[in-house]
Amino acid sequence: MRVVFAGTPDFSKGVLEALQQAGHTIVGVYTQPDRPKGRGRVLSACPVKEKAIELNLPIFQPESLKAEAAHHEFAALKADVMVVVAYGQILPKVILDAPNYGCLNIHASLLPRWRGAAPIQRAIISGDKQTGIGIMQMNEGLDTGDILLEKTCDILNTDTAQSLHDKLALLGAQGIVEALGNLDSLSPTVQSEDGVTYAKKLTKDEAWIDWGKTAVEINQQIRAFNPYPIAQAHAKSDKFDDKVLRILSARVIHSVNEHKGKAYDAEPGKVVEYGKGACVVATGDGALSLEKVQLAGKKVADIKDFTNAYNLSKLS
Repeated sequence: MRVVFAGTPDFSKGVLEALQQAGHTIVGVYTQPDRPKGRGRVLSACPVKEKAIELNLPIFQPESLKAEAAHHEFAALKADVMVVVAYGQILPKVILDAPNYGCLNIHASLLPRWRGAAPIQRAIISGDKQTGIGIMQMNEGLDTGDILLEKTCDILNTDTAQSLHDKLALLGAQGIVEALGNLDSLSPTVQSEDGVTYAKKLTKDEAWIDWGKTAVEINQQIRAFNPYPIAQAHAKSDKFDDKVLRILSARVIHSVNEHKGKAYDAEPGKVVEYGKGACVVATGDGALSLEKVQLAGKKVADIKDFTNAYNLSKLS
């Protein structure tokens, strides 16, 4: 098929490569314009543009697809279908209707649960046990189109946003190749109006830990916010009174039987065990054993190395 591809982040680039490897002709790659990054604010290409350059594919980077000139440019590509994966722009109806088979979106959730920008993180932070990808026939709504194909994926208690991202990216690539190979035989399924939830974009303010929550809830937050924006707390030790401590991984301690027979019923945020490679923090219910942390201005450290250098007493 003649395919126009639209995507921007890491999640999208494997899909682009899979489409080409499946024998489709990529007639154009749409991605966001180069943006300034880093301390030097140097204009940088996104992952999809870098992959398109590597594959020697034609690249289009309009600021918007609403202009008439962009419509003509798109129509000239004479696409059979447009595949959209985390592109980051709203497609006007004239674009949605232009390809013979319309526009297909790969969404990283089992719709209608977690429509919107951050479905992977919201699924983890909410304690979902299963998620997946959906190949959706796009319409003018926000992730409201008919579902052509789904693939499911269990969410493990050890999954972070990064590990789940990687699994779903692979499923998405497999799913779109399968869907394009069977477009004429797939039966669209209208999304149910029951169970609709929205995955709003993550904010840095959400990264602050409330130690009054349960150990399970806090651990879900830690996993969901790794690698961005990383869960964090204010830390107090013998060497400093208030520094930001970022927590990249931890283990839940539910009961006294799980950790040396000790009962952790202290004030939430209090460090109840410290040293010899352990840092156990009381929560509103249960406790967390921290595993990987990063003190502001320092490198990421395993808890064994961290406890050798600092003596934490409380997190808030």
